[in-house]
Amino acid sequence: MQRKTKEEVALLYQQMQDHICEQLEKADGKGKFKEDVWQRAEGGGGKTRIFEQGAIIEKGGVAFSAVHGPTPEKIKASLGIEEADFFATGVSVVIHPYSPMVPIIHMNIRYFELENGVHWFGGGIDLTPHYIVAEDAAYFHRQLKSTCETFDPTYYPRFKTWADDYFYLKHREETRGIGGIFFDRLTSSSTMQFQQLLDFSLSLAKIFPEIYAYFMHKNSPLPYGPKHKEWQNLRRGRYVEFNLVWDSGTKFGLDSHGRTESILMSMPPQAEWTYGYQAEPGTQEAFTLEHLKKGMDWITFQS
Repeated sequence: MQRKTKEEVALLYQQMQDHICEQLEKADGKGKFKEDVWQRAEGGGGKTRIFEQGAIIEKGGVAFSAVHGPTPEKIKASLGIEEADFFATGVSVVIHPYSPMVPIIHMNIRYFELENGVHWFGGGIDLTPHYIVAEDAAYFHRQLKSTCETFDPTYYPRFKTWADDYFYLKHREETRGIGGIFFDRLTSSSTMQFQQLLDFSLSLAKIFPEIYAYFMHKNSPLPYGPKHKEWQNLRRGRYVEFNLVWDSGTKFGLDSHGRTESILMSMPPQAEWTYGYQAEPGTQEAFTLEHLKKGMDWITFQS
C-alpha cells in the first residue's frame, strides 16, 4: 500500500465537504448552500459554501481549500521551517443557529506538506453553547471520545486537554465553550500511520453533521425570548474575539494570502459587546460563565 498523495488527500477532503453540506441541508430542511469557487493568485484555490436563512441555521459555512506555492515569510517564521514550497488542504465548518438554545459548532481538518517531504495533519471540533447544559455536554464529549478510541485510546484525553488550552480566551480567562478535541502537527513515520491519521481526520468530519443534527433537532424547539437573544449576541462577541485574536487558522489563512471572505466566514451575522457586563447571580447566564473553565470533565458533569 502506497501513501496517499497530497492530491488524493485533497480529493477526499473535497468529497467530505460535499457530505457535510448534504447532511446539514437535510437536517435544516429549508436552507441551501450557495457555492463560491475562488482561485489564489500564488497557487490553488477552493470552494466556499455559505448557508443562510434556513429553518434552524441562521448562518453557516463549509469551506474547502487546496493551496500551494512559496511559503510566506510569516508562516516560515512561525513554523520554524526553511525555504520550501508548501501545499495545504482542508475543510473548515462553522455554524451559527437562530436559537440561543442551539450551540455554535466548529470543525476543521487540514493537511500540510512541504516539498522536502515534511508533512502533518491538524484539526479539531469544539462546541460553544450559549447556555451550558450538562446533558448536551456529556453527549458531545461521549461522541468524540468514542470516535477517538476507535483509533487510539490516548487520543481523547490528549486532544481534549489540547482543546482546553487552545480554545481559551486568555484576555477573558475563560474558555470559548465546552471545548472538544484539537490536534496539530501530527506527523507520520510510515504509510500505515499516515493512513490512520488521514482516516482519523475523515472520521471527525463524518461525525460532525451527525452530532450537530442531534442538537438542531433536540434544542431548536425550545422556547426563548429577547433576554436569551441578547445573551446569544454577547457570546457571539466572545466567538469573534477568539477568532480574530487567537485562532491560528485565521492567522495562517491571512498570512498565506488566502481569500479573506472565506477565512472570515466563521463570523456570526450579529454580535454585541456590552461594557462591564455582569450576569445576575443564580441565572443561566451566570451558571454558564462559572463553568467556562479548563479541565472540566464534561462526560460526568452534573448541573
